[in-house]
Amino acid sequence: MKDVTEARRQLEVIAAEVQQCQRCDLHVGAHQAVPGAGNPQAEVMLVGEAPSAYDDRRGYPFSGPSGQFLDELLALAGLDRESVYLTNMVRHRVPDSRELLPGEIAACADYLTRQIAAVDPLVIVALGRGALARFLPNAKISRVHGQVKVSGGRVIVAMYNPAAALHREELRQTVVDDFARALPAALMEARRLAAEGKLGSSADIPPDDDHPQQMTLF
Repeated sequence: MKDVTEARRQLEVIAAEVQQCQRCDLHVGAHQAVPGAGNPQAEVMLVGEAPSAYDDRRGYPFSGPSGQFLDELLALAGLDRESVYLTNMVRHRVPDSRELLPGEIAACADYLTRQIAAVDPLVIVALGRGALARFLPNAKISRVHGQVKVSGGRVIVAMYNPAAALHREELRQTVVDDFARALPAALMEARRLAAEGKLGSSADIPPDDDHPQQMTLF
């Protein structure tokens, strides 16, 4: 059983550091940092790429239209914001929604590693190709979305970011299907593996290959 008090304390320490962070130039022009939010004992952690303009104003991850869509998607999986943990690869808004730079990702990498260790989720959902690269560096999201891989003592599931589906209608049904079918199946399998002692509180170790295992539970 995870110690919720200690997990919450660790997350608060990380959040305080993020609020003062100047490790890269993304803090320049940002309204505020967005550390992450959610259940410190979550079985599922969702990792996006960067805060949106809405997040930048609120200081809370996955706000605005994409956040509303995410709420609908979580409901399809039998989850909600109170049961998961939400965070991003970087903690300040990226100007003009451009792609993340390697130095920006590296500057925030330690925050994510420590959040994963604090929450100790069974399942990590990598939302978007930027987040996917953290956990499956050589994989393409168009090929592996909805599939899973056991890595670093956790189940990794790659999915398109909900924001992408709002801008590209052809992705919407794919995103809906992945949340409605793949995520519940992945969580069920993760619980089974954990009960058998095959998952655990290991470090956030990058995978040694790029061949995710497809779930066959549905």
